Amino acid sequence: MGTQDAPLETLPVDFAVIDAIVEGRHHDPHSVLGPHPHGAACTIRVLRPFALSVVVITADGRHAARHEHRGVWTVTLPGAEVPDYRLEVRYSGDAVPADDPYRFLPTISEYDLHLFHAGQLQESFRVLGAHTRTFPSPMGDVQGTAFSVWAPNARGVQVVGDFNHWDGSAHPMRSLGVSGVWELFVPFVGDGAVYKFRITGPDGHMRDKADPMAQHTEVPPATASVVYTSRYEWHDDAWMAQRATVDPVNAPMSVYEVHLGSWRRGLSYRQLAEQLTEYVVEQGFTHVEFLPVAQHPFEPSWGYQVTGYFAPTSRFGDPDDLRHLIDTLHNAGIGVIVDWVPAHFPKDDWALGRFDGTALYEHPDPRIGEHMDWGTYIFDFGRTEVRNFLVANAVYWVEQFHVDALRVDAVASMLYRDYSRESGEWVPNQYGGRENLEAVEFLREMTSVLRARTPGVLAIAEESTAWPGVTNDVQWGGLGFGLKWNMGWMHDTLEYLKRDPIYKQYHHNEMTFSLVYAWSERFILPLSHDEVVHGKGSLIDRMPGDRWQQLATLRAYFGFMWAHPGKQLLFMGGEFAQSNEWNAANSLDWWLLQFAEHQGVQAAVREMNRVYRATPALWQRDNEPAGFEWLDSDDAAHNTLAWLRWGHDGEVLASVTNFSPVPLLQHRIALPFAGEWQEVLNTDEARFGGSGLGNGGSAGDAGDAGDAGDAGSARPGGERDADARGGIILATDTPHYGRPASAVIVVPPMATVWLTPRS
Repeated sequence: MGTQDAPLETLPVDFAVIDAIVEGRHHDPHSVLGPHPHGAACTIRVLRPFALSVVVITADGRHAARHEHRGVWTVTLPGAEVPDYRLEVRYSGDAVPADDPYRFLPTISEYDLHLFHAGQLQESFRVLGAHTRTFPSPMGDVQGTAFSVWAPNARGVQVVGDFNHWDGSAHPMRSLGVSGVWELFVPFVGDGAVYKFRITGPDGHMRDKADPMAQHTEVPPATASVVYTSRYEWHDDAWMAQRATVDPVNAPMSVYEVHLGSWRRGLSYRQLAEQLTEYVVEQGFTHVEFLPVAQHPFEPSWGYQVTGYFAPTSRFGDPDDLRHLIDTLHNAGIGVIVDWVPAHFPKDDWALGRFDGTALYEHPDPRIGEHMDWGTYIFDFGRTEVRNFLVANAVYWVEQFHVDALRVDAVASMLYRDYSRESGEWVPNQYGGRENLEAVEFLREMTSVLRARTPGVLAIAEESTAWPGVTNDVQWGGLGFGLKWNMGWMHDTLEYLKRDPIYKQYHHNEMTFSLVYAWSERFILPLSHDEVVHGKGSLIDRMPGDRWQQLATLRAYFGFMWAHPGKQLLFMGGEFAQSNEWNAANSLDWWLLQFAEHQGVQAAVREMNRVYRATPALWQRDNEPAGFEWLDSDDAAHNTLAWLRWGHDGEVLASVTNFSPVPLLQHRIALPFAGEWQEVLNTDEARFGGSGLGNGGSAGDAGDAGDAGDAGSARPGGERDADARGGIILATDTPHYGRPASAVIVVPPMATVWLTPRS
């Protein structure tokens, strides 16, 4: 036999190494599996557990492999170059075509790994997770899915799924060095494949984990991740172009807060696109805010226990269905805010907690890394990869789903190390203080990245303390948020309103105090879901008196709120005075709209939104003290408050609220100038369910009624400075409260009245 006929030597391997690979304890299965040239030959090892035969097919022909050890099949081919090849594998019956995952180079670049490790890979969602890929080759294109996951402390990682019968021995992954990222390209796996990562921790224990970067998941209670590629074509180019040119903090913002699962229970994203959009447009809100839409395992949690940060909840459809909902809202002129939860995450054993067998996403010290009250973990904000995960997640929702603002949940719990902790249960920072400096830097980074990448997009803070500079620019030491929820306003006003009118005069400061600090931050006034749950009752039930008084007070409160400096947020159901406390397991009580009293509140909110959007004085200078002036802040005895709202170019609106059941039939108010003024809103109009008392509104002229209120402000002879026709009021050059002009008007009981000059 000649030298050319000598048998090819197979590259040797230690069977103990194969054992480690198959058992998920090896960091680099590619070092053994796949093609390995040596000398004038190339040894190919194919991992196919349970196969009866394996054939390697090249351009030169078919090459039968021999079983070597524990599902590893080996063939040695002549030639020093790696050939393009495919497989033919038989388990039972006919052989099936296949491909070898271990013949592909890494699908993640060294540069991306460097950025990720440094915390600067702002689009990590394009790299990590599961992504379908197509690679050209001489024997034809290869389609499959590239899987990657960060698990730096793992001894080994396998990808398991419906494509390998959940047997991890078929697809061990390789570690890509100090980045801590594990990777594997699996041919023939495409969209719709269901998978998890099987991670062997430092303790040798295997854990099946959902993909932290998964963009789609199974419908709960199932917990696996799903390979998904978006194919959505957006139609909101005009909206996106305009968004980039508008400063939203100085634009109208009237927000309708929605829990998608219970607005009208049973609707899909696409059904909501039709029905919710139509309703929000009809009611005149400028924005909707969704309670968290990221995947969460427990439906009654409302979404604040997130397990899939990059995956919209699959309860209502797939991710492109959510894109369609947002696209539809944009094309109807409605902005979209999404609640975002970077403060904490749940301890479900298949999710982020103890991900690679160690405290990876969470801080290892429970005094820093756990919320005892909530039973959740706290992100380790000082770890660069964790910050990268969260910042990239914010970018993902804004850029991939065209979300216009992120409302960041529970910011106060992030800012303070002693949040909801007793002495001895928390660890001071490096300077001995209670501030969580790492969380502060994360928030500043997140808001700065959003501002730089997506002009016109807001970060909104739910922050309940007096932390200074929440909405100040980062360069001036602030946190960089665009707006902050005014929790103090909400608490004070609801405390005031629940009291019987006779006692309100002793708590008048609760309604005026918010104007002391109204411009210390840029605020949203929230009447959110938190105010209608946990035994608090509905908004209407918080109002005192009989049913008529409750409804009237609620309408007056909304009028007071819409005229107050700051943006407005109202949770669904409040706009028609839902009587029951919100229950996420049920739809809103839409049946109440068969009754005129609920229709009236709904109509009043609709009219407030219409006038609000059409009146720049109500929003144009929200964040300037000069955009607000008191007319009367001290009338505690009558439970009234009156002010002016100024826009640019001299536009002005006067708002007067009477929280007393006593009508003020000849009430003099100071005004900035004489002339004709018009009543543009009166929450006591008959069409809203009120008594119809007003200044020439729906009830007609009430000017001849006797004075049941402020007799001292009446003109001689009991005359009013009002013309009943069309609600026109004549302000005269009669000084009042230091102003050059004034008018005598009717202020109905438990009502808010808005006036604007006619010209």
